[in-house]
Amino acid sequence: MPLRERFLRGPGLRETRALGLAVSGGGDSMALLHLAAEAGIATRAVTVDHGLRPEAADEARAVGRVCADLGVPHDILRWEGWDGRGNLMDQARRARLRLIAGWARGAGLEAVALGHTRDDVAETFLMRLARGAGVDGLAAMQAVRRAEGMVWLRPLLGIGREELRADLRRRGASWIEDPSNDNPAFDRVRMRQAMESLADLGLRPERLADVAGHLAEVRDALDLQLREAAGRLARVDRGDVVLAPPVLELPPEILRRLLQAALQWVASAEYGPRGPALGEAMRRVFDGTTVTLHGCRLAPRREGLRIGREWQAVRSVVAAVGERWDGRWDLQAPGGADFSTDGLETRALGPEGLARCPDWRASGLPRPSLLAAPSVWRGDALVAAPLAGLSNGWTAVAHPLQNGDFLSLLSH
Repeated sequence: MPLRERFLRGPGLRETRALGLAVSGGGDSMALLHLAAEAGIATRAVTVDHGLRPEAADEARAVGRVCADLGVPHDILRWEGWDGRGNLMDQARRARLRLIAGWARGAGLEAVALGHTRDDVAETFLMRLARGAGVDGLAAMQAVRRAEGMVWLRPLLGIGREELRADLRRRGASWIEDPSNDNPAFDRVRMRQAMESLADLGLRPERLADVAGHLAEVRDALDLQLREAAGRLARVDRGDVVLAPPVLELPPEILRRLLQAALQWVASAEYGPRGPALGEAMRRVFDGTTVTLHGCRLAPRREGLRIGREWQAVRSVVAAVGERWDGRWDLQAPGGADFSTDGLETRALGPEGLARCPDWRASGLPRPSLLAAPSVWRGDALVAAPLAGLSNGWTAVAHPLQNGDFLSLLSH
């Protein structure tokens, strides 16, 4: 099958009317650019200059010139967040997603296509195998994913890196070789170099990618069971997640996934807790013990397992009214044009605030949940605590996450 047709078979491509292309200038993303332009897809390209190499700005402009020749609008974004500490590649990846997602939303794009290939799937598989990852870590990258409020497509996952470069050479097109791709200081580079030896043992990139694909099918099957269990056993109670008592009878892997999704949403976190910590929490919950994990409180109760925010995790979190608090709460003021929110802040209610809510027991929420509940303050004066029976016309609304949402499990 021709390369262009294989590219167009990528999930989401034919349905997307306004597509963004993340083009670094490397061989994979330049092949993505040429294939999309040749296919006549309405696209807009973007290059992120991470500011880490003096050549990067010139390379971004070079991508722009290729885009101009192909009739593809092009923008350049610059990241200046690296302070020399931590994991550079991970921080750059996260920053790149945030920047591109904001750019795409501003441009009215429906999705952004990335240039990940079959070789990336194989390298990622080996890297995560070395870390002892489970099914989710070893499974192939998702061809369609939602993160940072944007849909991300990977239409090249079934195509090898060398095949794409051969296509570029056939076109007479050039690409940029980033010197960091040969720097053994990075795990991915060392794994890429090791794969050359593994190929002699039959572990070629296509074979490793096939195994990752099989595990992706297992992941999808587990997710289907997760959705069934969530729809049957889980409910949201004013920001807490309550899992009905039969939840402890679920297969351990489904229970683990359900707890991980619930904790991620309650904590407003990009990721769930790590496996060993979650496993230990599960064992203690089985014994009827209340535990704290991931900034949350897991309390076995007669109604089931209640998962709520831990007050200590949010006691210092402050947001101006009108800004989202703790990643998921919006406090909405009473109606009326003459109502002013100047000087108001959203904070956790805490013991002092709860003491000013005489009717909090009538709310039906347990005291630990109310301590971590959002409330409105003006200095030391409590203005409203909607979840604790002191609304004064205010309402509190919990919103979905951008990077994965427990609520979606309940709406299938």
